Amino acid sequence: MCGIAGFLDRSGTLSGDSLAPILARMTGAIRHRGPDDEGFWVDPATRVALGHRRLSILDLSPEGHQPMVSPDQRYIIVFNGEIYNFLEIKSTLEQAGFRFRGGSDTEVMLAAFSAWGVEKSVRLFNGMFAFALWDRQERTLWLSRDRLGKKPLYYGWMGRSFLFGSELKALRAHPEFQGEIDSGALALYLRFSYIPSPYSIYRGIAKLPAGTLLAIHSDDSKPQVDPVPYWSAKEAAETGLANTFRGSYAEAQGEMERLLLDAVKLRMIADVPLGAFLSGGIDSSLVVALMQKASRVPVRTFTIGFPETTHDESRHARAIAGHLKCDHTELYTTPDEARAVIPRLPEIYDEPFADPSQIPTYLVSALTRRQVTVSLSGDGGDELFGGYGVYFSNLRFRDKYAGLPRSLRSALAAGLRPFSNERAVRLAHALPFSRDEQIHHSRISRWTEPCTVLPGAIEPATAFDDPSRYIAAPTFIERMMYLDTVTYLPDDILVKVDRASMAVSLEARCPLLDYRVFEFAWSLPLEMKVHGTQGKRILRDLLYRLVPRELIDRPKQGFDVPLSEWLRGPLRDWGEDLLNEKRLRQEGWLRPDTVRRSWQQHLSGAEENRDKLWTILMFQAWLAHENETQGASKSPPYAELPYLR
Repeated sequence: MCGIAGFLDRSGTLSGDSLAPILARMTGAIRHRGPDDEGFWVDPATRVALGHRRLSILDLSPEGHQPMVSPDQRYIIVFNGEIYNFLEIKSTLEQAGFRFRGGSDTEVMLAAFSAWGVEKSVRLFNGMFAFALWDRQERTLWLSRDRLGKKPLYYGWMGRSFLFGSELKALRAHPEFQGEIDSGALALYLRFSYIPSPYSIYRGIAKLPAGTLLAIHSDDSKPQVDPVPYWSAKEAAETGLANTFRGSYAEAQGEMERLLLDAVKLRMIADVPLGAFLSGGIDSSLVVALMQKASRVPVRTFTIGFPETTHDESRHARAIAGHLKCDHTELYTTPDEARAVIPRLPEIYDEPFADPSQIPTYLVSALTRRQVTVSLSGDGGDELFGGYGVYFSNLRFRDKYAGLPRSLRSALAAGLRPFSNERAVRLAHALPFSRDEQIHHSRISRWTEPCTVLPGAIEPATAFDDPSRYIAAPTFIERMMYLDTVTYLPDDILVKVDRASMAVSLEARCPLLDYRVFEFAWSLPLEMKVHGTQGKRILRDLLYRLVPRELIDRPKQGFDVPLSEWLRGPLRDWGEDLLNEKRLRQEGWLRPDTVRRSWQQHLSGAEENRDKLWTILMFQAWLAHENETQGASKSPPYAELPYLR
């Protein structure tokens, strides 16, 4: 796990001597992603600069240093992530006559590019990755990202310079960077609490979509470039649906266990200490159980506990770890310790991000990093196996109103629009509806009409707005699972885990997001994943073989903090400062009357506005940080924060 950054300069204004210092500032801004080593490669002739920060995981020797050059000198790469099947690929290449100096997956990637080319090679990689590759022969810069978007990569043109990096703070360190806030992206953030791909908070800067390749030719006079998919979640899911698994449920369980066990084993390959997050839920418990099955020594597991019993699952995690005989560590954190993370969030996440579970995710990452450098997690189970309760509540919502005549639904929707309460707005959006996607879109929205709080907001298109991106699935739940896989999973869940873990230089690996598991899951009939109103059937039944049922069967609790109570209590002064009416008017982004009304309703208990307010508060905190660091973002202060030492 590492951090990458670089640029292709066409401006003609930067001297050749200035390229390396600029690159050093960009990589220095993401030092936390790779504290073990740094490396630079600059070609003044083509004005290409590639930088790397290394968190040493495989081949801790200097042979793993990056940027790395292929033996034929054609390719230079900077790479963030892991190629889990690199040993298999290496064996194939050795049979073809390739020889290797070290034991890193990066060296194997370069040999693959030399043997088969870029496009064929990425289709062979099973891993989480983001890389930049300079092809000297074709004078082309390649960018790529893994199939499901585990590793981040931002890019864009600033003037005549093409910039890229693992985090936005790396791009901000370039002298041509201009941080103009994109109001359309901000509107999407207010709706979803995250900024969906390909957008970022800055105009002109995009997130590289998952499963794509982007080629920039150094002599191309056209600055507009479009990523090209090498793998499509939509195509993979529809292929699975069209080729339904024909075996018995027992046979499906056997194949799922085989795939998951192999995915876990591959992700246990490391030259540094390794462990796992254990929340006590289905997904993390199954990952840990399979790790322990594959390990000769007790697996190290880590859990954060909270004094508030309604938000604490640590006792369940402890019981599961005890049954599996893991080497378990848990830390009970005080509310003050949890709240102390909040001022750090704007810099950790780089752009507005408002999933409250970002707080405990950071805390458990910090705890885990004290003992290990790599941690496995259970992310992906809800999206692939129907685990979210909202699927079933949305289905009930749809069925309740679907029987109404269309004319009545239209009249009801029109009559509801004048009302401002959350349920009325939700109904106005969902009724009349012609697609199930509209229901899900409305019901997962924080601000269902961002223009009520963001004047003049125009939301760009997302996967919810484009019928060509909808999946041809037979059931409502499968369509919602797919939408969450291409929106919420990469842009919320995986962003949350990546930034929180990398802030403390911890690598997080997700076995359930092995693309082979994804493709097999989509071939399973829905009844093998969802039983009645309970999801993750096949995962549960696999886990029951390894852990007593009574330790597993309980309502889904989630990884959360008592944010509603905090906003009415210890965070009230902080909130009042950020939501001060005069401040809001001076900043000019948000409607003070709408924000203040929502704030007062929450404080009085008249309405539960936690999620709506958290999006506003996280934007305000990010904006304050942005204003404070403008002009100072060219230096790397992030790595020097005391809590990262």
